[in-house]
Amino acid sequence: MKSSRCATLNGLEAVEVNVEVNFIRGVPKINIVGLASSAIQESKERIKSALISSGFRFPPQIITINLSPSDIKKSGSHFDLSIALLVALFRDDEVDLSDWYIFGELGLDGAIKDTKVIFPTILSLKKQGVIRKVLVPKESLDKIEKIPDLEIYGVETLGEAIDFLRGIVSIPKRESKRVELNSIQIGGISYFYSNRFELDFKDVKGQKFALRGALISASGMHNIIFEGSPGSGKSMIAKRLRYILPPVTEQELLNIAKFEALDGNEPTFQPLRPFRSPHHTASRGSIFGGGTRNPKIGEVSLADSGILFFDELPHFSKQILEALREPLQDYKILVSRVQNKIEYPANFLFVGAMNPCPCGYLMSQKHSCRCSDGEIQRYKNTLSEPFWDRIDIYVPMSETNINDQPTTSSQEMFNSVLKAFRMQMERGQKNLNGRLSDIEIEEFIKIDDRGLEILKMASNSFGLSFRGINKIKKVARTIADLEGSEIVNERHIKEAISFRKR
Repeated sequence: MKSSRCATLNGLEAVEVNVEVNFIRGVPKINIVGLASSAIQESKERIKSALISSGFRFPPQIITINLSPSDIKKSGSHFDLSIALLVALFRDDEVDLSDWYIFGELGLDGAIKDTKVIFPTILSLKKQGVIRKVLVPKESLDKIEKIPDLEIYGVETLGEAIDFLRGIVSIPKRESKRVELNSIQIGGISYFYSNRFELDFKDVKGQKFALRGALISASGMHNIIFEGSPGSGKSMIAKRLRYILPPVTEQELLNIAKFEALDGNEPTFQPLRPFRSPHHTASRGSIFGGGTRNPKIGEVSLADSGILFFDELPHFSKQILEALREPLQDYKILVSRVQNKIEYPANFLFVGAMNPCPCGYLMSQKHSCRCSDGEIQRYKNTLSEPFWDRIDIYVPMSETNINDQPTTSSQEMFNSVLKAFRMQMERGQKNLNGRLSDIEIEEFIKIDDRGLEILKMASNSFGLSFRGINKIKKVARTIADLEGSEIVNERHIKEAISFRKR
């Protein structure tokens, strides 16, 4: 028996798989056992053709391939190369593949191809600390070499892979490359960012209060909702928030690339946080993830580390909005099915945009609202109080005026975000202000006596919950960071309260 290593994705994480091959007497055929998917079962024909194209002659024996552990479902065409090499090198006692992780899909002519799951699978194995030496398709090298501390070998054809493992040809080892992007160093850790602003806040005219709310939201990753008349700039501001979000660590950068690959896109390896904007007609499964047999990742997880934007917020179903309360609070979501249970990350910045009423002109001084009281009430009742309690910043938009002028640019706002970010990290925080736990709030948010007095008055006047009080503290902490103040004072508390929905 000969063996090598591969892996399969179970949800977002990789499960290590031992690929074992043995030849036994019998009518020649290939058997694959170990809960292999149809994609793996179909590999028998690809492997036959590729091996014959590479000059291999099949012996008159039964070839049995076992994917262990046998009680876990395996899927993916990336098992092709590992299986084919074990078959081709079965008689070569000097070739030991047991320490190799081997990935690649085979073409009928023996060409080795990349698949969308190879990068996220290897990244997951590296996070688990189980992988060191890996053989992959040559076209995968530019992605795989971004993963640190790996020995990587890339091959183009099955014949080349066989000759390399036999020692007939030499293939240079590719070491992992450090990410080379704009970065700042804080406490010995590199944080990466981009100065490209494809959408710029200098296009936004007026709306000073909304821009201030957007800056605070971006600086601390605080959930925010914009409410205003049609055309006031709600979506315009929301779509520009992505470009001024805080820098990312190398691990966050790799995770963003991982989700890009799982979403079927080519990873860009750019420090641009994701922006997901599902339509209000999207199904619950597409937003939260799920599926009967093979659960798929949803929008809330694809938005991890970035923005989840709900435009026309009240038009989303009540069921979806209420289900959103869990990831807004816990920053993760558990998809439970009879056959499996998978936990997905959901640490996103929630941004919502809504009209004040069905016609949109309830807050307008220039247009008449044509909605009845009942229609307005039903429209507003879509968002429950527990949902609102999870929103840090509420921004009522002002009406547009032809004389309004731009007041700031994305570069200016991002410079402020960097200043606040540096203060948070140098303070020793592991999480940004909007994600602080109750224990971290006590440790990192120091409020002066007058500020505490104002907060107590607001709590009594507005009937704030403990969650609401903590939300105000966290927003005030971000406002103080933007001003370069370690102590949260009365002015910071008052401004934080002004952004609270009442």
